[in-house]
Amino acid sequence: MRTVTGGVRKEAAMEQLHALAQAAGIAREWTDVDGHCHIVADHALVAVLAALGHEAGSARQIARSLAAIEQRSRELPPMLVADCGASIMLPMTAIHAEATGENGVTRPLAVAGSRLTAPADPGYYDLVLDGRAVRLAVAPPKCPLPDATARRPWGVSVQIPALRGARPSPFGGFGELAEAAQVFGAAGADALAINPVHALFPGHGEGYSPYSPSSRLFLNGALADPVLAGLPPFAANEGGPLIDWAGALPRRLDALRAVFAALTPAERARATSSDDAMLPRHALFDALDCHFRPGGAHGWRDWPSAFHDPSGSAASRFAADHPEEIAFHLFVQWLARQGLAAAQTAATDAGMGIGLIADLAVGVDPSGSDAWSLRHAMLDGLTIGAPPDPLGPQGQNWSITGFSPEGLRASAYAPWIAMIRAGLAAGGGLRIDHAFGLARLWVIPEGAATGDGAYLSYPFDDLIRLATLEAHRAGGLVIAEDLGTAPYGFTEAVTQRQMLGMRVLWFERAADHGFIGAQDYVPLSVAMTGTHDTVTVAGWWRGRDLDWAEKLGRLPQDTTREQAEAIREWDRGLLWSTLHHDAPRPAPDVAAPVVDAAIAHIAATPSALALVSLEDMLALEEQPNLPGTVDVHPNWRRRLDAPTGVLPGDADVKRRCAILSRDKGVAIPPSSR
Repeated sequence: MRTVTGGVRKEAAMEQLHALAQAAGIAREWTDVDGHCHIVADHALVAVLAALGHEAGSARQIARSLAAIEQRSRELPPMLVADCGASIMLPMTAIHAEATGENGVTRPLAVAGSRLTAPADPGYYDLVLDGRAVRLAVAPPKCPLPDATARRPWGVSVQIPALRGARPSPFGGFGELAEAAQVFGAAGADALAINPVHALFPGHGEGYSPYSPSSRLFLNGALADPVLAGLPPFAANEGGPLIDWAGALPRRLDALRAVFAALTPAERARATSSDDAMLPRHALFDALDCHFRPGGAHGWRDWPSAFHDPSGSAASRFAADHPEEIAFHLFVQWLARQGLAAAQTAATDAGMGIGLIADLAVGVDPSGSDAWSLRHAMLDGLTIGAPPDPLGPQGQNWSITGFSPEGLRASAYAPWIAMIRAGLAAGGGLRIDHAFGLARLWVIPEGAATGDGAYLSYPFDDLIRLATLEAHRAGGLVIAEDLGTAPYGFTEAVTQRQMLGMRVLWFERAADHGFIGAQDYVPLSVAMTGTHDTVTVAGWWRGRDLDWAEKLGRLPQDTTREQAEAIREWDRGLLWSTLHHDAPRPAPDVAAPVVDAAIAHIAATPSALALVSLEDMLALEEQPNLPGTVDVHPNWRRRLDAPTGVLPGDADVKRRCAILSRDKGVAIPPSSR
């Protein structure tokens, strides 16, 4: 900001800057996990504001930006979002209102000045206010819950690529997922919680984290299985204990091209037609990515500038000149959709009451398909992460981006609704990763230090209403990942909506650091032995996480391995006294009884759903992902030693399934359903 002469004028300018930040939804103050308050520097506010399109380099610019925000606040937005029968405050007065529902029926709505009464039935409506058209979304009060009439449901969380199936494959896909669904459905499971299946960059063997996708609207074509669509299988190609993504993904893309080339004209026509208006654009992105990547380009920001506009002449000419390539990528998405649907069918046919629970990543690669095709609704020049805290003094920059709050409002939430629908289409539910992002995200200007970011607020009330409405339409449950320090009012709001929080064994500890009893878990939650980011039960009991921490220099500051071992030994006592206080405590190298006891503990909670990771079902020591690492730990690369088809014969797995299938859970009170 330019220097302003005079202390009074400078102070006034700073007050205007802070007022602009508040109007734009940027928090100038934030509180860390220890309760300490932090102030965002003015230069950081200016940088974040600029990235959001609010000039703040001078007093005059700040005044113009404030005026623009105030003007927008007085305008009728493209979409209004409300609860069934609720009173909606309008930014203007109206005399007459009528709404046309999805069934084509038009009805008048009560309107009194600047207040409108929403319809009593949930759904989407075309609303007309004194001749002005706007969309109206009306949400039911609660998300669906799993049926706990007979017993509390349970499931297994799996990393799809880790699965082995009956046919050799370098990594698991939807075919292996369908086999796992059959196995665990027959064993009494009600759900399979899966890792994100969002679209990655096609054939790219480096960016394979499921939490850094190219698009959250479409699927990872590498997971497709032609057999599930009635086509010939891929050539047999078994992989080792660790997935070689650098070699496997390019080979899988070549194999998909071979399947496409062998299609009959009728098969090709069926597999390349779609009513989704966004799908051809995503296919165009993937075609352009395959075209430019051999030259070293990573995504659209490295392409020639003429191709940065998806509606521009260069992109249109490419699509016209390469119809076969576009058709291929349309086919890949069709094949993936067929495979995911087949896995859900396998789950329900095997008796699962819920089936697949999909996972929604918090953001996307800034160079990917969504950031290219939905730029009007996306953050530009900002990445998402976490502020500095005692566990991460430098903070975290996840190098992903997401939707812009203003872009969502301006687009009538259409891309966000499409994203939620895509997630719920996978099966019986959706887990929203880092659900705090529905209320706020820590955004960092590109090139800036993580600490020079700020919390950006999102239209939380609208987003949870829309998520509730889409869950109602799909008949699926919603899990809101709420690990960490929740924004003010978050927990109460999602609980009221009947979204399930996550209660992970390792984090459910009392004030004296002991582990809480099973009866103390809250009913509106998912009780879990762990997540993809936490140590497994066997790994924790044996200290495998301490091995990695010592190897990578990640032990707590001023803590030796011996001290860490002493702390763990004390914690083993605390855990065992909660899990099985009547039995002698097993030695650190005897993990199986602890795994059984941990699963029994989760099974005994009153939580609406119990989830056990596949790693814990098998008492494995290694976890799928070690947060904060990229290459020094084999993240997302581990595979099972044996096909899931042999698991029913494993005595340990049978015993753990039996533990979960017992009716030990406390039924959810009818008033909470």
